Amino acid sequence: MKETQSVKWIDEMAFEGSVNGHKIILDAEERVGGLDRGPRPKPLMITSLLGCTAMDVISILKKMRVDVKSFSVHADTELTEEHPKHYKKIHLIYEFTGHNLPMEKLEKAVNLSQDRYCGVSFIYNKVIEMSHEIKVIDA
Repeated sequence: MKETQSVKWIDEMAFEGSVNGHKIILDAEERVGGLDRGPRPKPLMITSLLGCTAMDVISILKKMRVDVKSFSVHADTELTEEHPKHYKKIHLIYEFTGHNLPMEKLEKAVNLSQDRYCGVSFIYNKVIEMSHEIKVIDA
């Protein structure tokens, strides 16, 4: 399946892109010539990863009939110091809230996302040191 995406320069360091029909503005910080009108590209890479794996996990858990009250995924990241600056480490924290959540099913859902379904994780795992943990809050 072939896809094409593009961005168009607005002014200064700002660009407008379209993702699935939704417009998004990318911009740089003021100290490097931008006006901070939108996110930077590298953090969007992390948001893409978080969204991809979160959607997988919640979909799998729904199929397993696990009743999760609240769910979020956080990323602790580490960038290289030298150029081109890139992510060298990403640690994902999957945080579930619910009553008597079955840890084995939570682990299975997270592992299936990481090892099989999330295309973003698949690519990042090839070039970035990735790890994850699961936190459960009993409610």
